[in-house]
Amino acid sequence: MRSSNPVFSRRGFSRDNGYAGFNTAPQAGGAAVGTQGSPYAQPQGNPYATNPYAQQGLQQGAPPQAPVTTGRMTMDDVVMRTGTTLGILIVTAALAWALLPVDDANIGRSYGIGIGAALIGMVLALVQSFKRTATPALIVSYAAFEGVFLGVVSSIVDNRIASGAAMQAVIGTLAVFTAVLVAYKAGWIRVNRRFYGFVMAAALGFVLLMVVNMLFAVFGGGDGLGFRSGGLGILFGIIGVLLGACFLALDFKQVEDGIAYGAPKEEAWLAAFGLTLTLVWIYMEFLRLVAILNSSD
Repeated sequence: MRSSNPVFSRRGFSRDNGYAGFNTAPQAGGAAVGTQGSPYAQPQGNPYATNPYAQQGLQQGAPPQAPVTTGRMTMDDVVMRTGTTLGILIVTAALAWALLPVDDANIGRSYGIGIGAALIGMVLALVQSFKRTATPALIVSYAAFEGVFLGVVSSIVDNRIASGAAMQAVIGTLAVFTAVLVAYKAGWIRVNRRFYGFVMAAALGFVLLMVVNMLFAVFGGGDGLGFRSGGLGILFGIIGVLLGACFLALDFKQVEDGIAYGAPKEEAWLAAFGLTLTLVWIYMEFLRLVAILNSSD
């Protein structure tokens, strides 16, 4: 199974590499650890269980053993790397907000810098997504440039469309993250094949509609097909937030299973990168929703 985030599907957090819980050995008399009842459970076992005695245990149906090595990813590693990545993004966003004014005399220059930063961030994200190993420098650079873009866009919306929009989007993003985390840990969200297939199909349809809308806006002028304004814009904004929440659930599952099956410590950077991508998605959808709601007043 591929993760919702492209970075997770390149290395480690994928069905191909096994330890992420969707390609794991079953326990004696039951499902694999972390995948009870999961249709993804496979007989190959944990590829990081390199101890020959652990491998023998796997063949006899015993629970998969962690590798007898140090340097495995832990939840502390994921939290620390994610905090670092988000911290850099927040700092550069704050600097962009303060140093790139969006008044009538400067908005063109500031917006141009923001778009340039967004393009650089997108290139960096794509490069990291297609690498098989985490490169902290790429991930940190992505966070820095993405922060500049978010700072400029947030300042424009907050100062020229809806005062307080940025804070509302931040609160909304934190609320969604907390709600999904609580629901996931409580078992209210079950990440299985059906859930994954539904989310990915919905996301593909959503992105295709947005691309079509953008093309109509570019070549036809106006708001394109109206998917980002008025009533349809509000509806699609809500759908975007819900999709982001579903991506978070998929990400939590991938991180949890990666830890359970002994992923290398450097995979924590990929986890941080993927979670940052999802949180940026949710924030942008909230910011867009606030802008649409205020522009329609």
